[in-house]
Amino acid sequence: MYVSARSDYALRAMLAVAAAVRGGDAGGGGAGELVKAGSLAEVQEIPLSFLQGILLDLRRAGLLHSHRGAEGGYALTRPPEEITVGDVLRAVGGSLTTVRGLPAERAGYHGVAAGLTDVWLAVHGAIATVVDSTSLADLLSRTPTDRASTTS
Repeated sequence: MYVSARSDYALRAMLAVAAAVRGGDAGGGGAGELVKAGSLAEVQEIPLSFLQGILLDLRRAGLLHSHRGAEGGYALTRPPEEITVGDVLRAVGGSLTTVRGLPAERAGYHGVAAGLTDVWLAVHGAIATVVDSTSLADLLSRTPTDRASTTS
């Protein structure tokens, strides 16, 4: 699995919007307030023009909704507990695992390499298990101590 800048930025933006729902510091205000794209870009250090395309993809995927106007911004369409890392990754990048630019399930081999399809599908399944069982709320609840213990 390759995590592109687009995927990383999308997850960071979604976490910031989710934090605003909980009243955390997302660069957008207090609990339940809309988060402006400019604030997200500044706080998360994401180029605004790049972020706007990502936010559009997230909105089209039904993960965010936007409100126009001076008091507008972005909000989650569902609670953070109901949006997974996998939802966000698929919204901005398509398939979780690719082989030569194709989804893993479309990688075809013959002869001695025929078993590779099973390997790529197993890799895809393992990745899907992790990202589909990790919600935005799970990530927001982790502390720096939690991160240190998972990297050791």
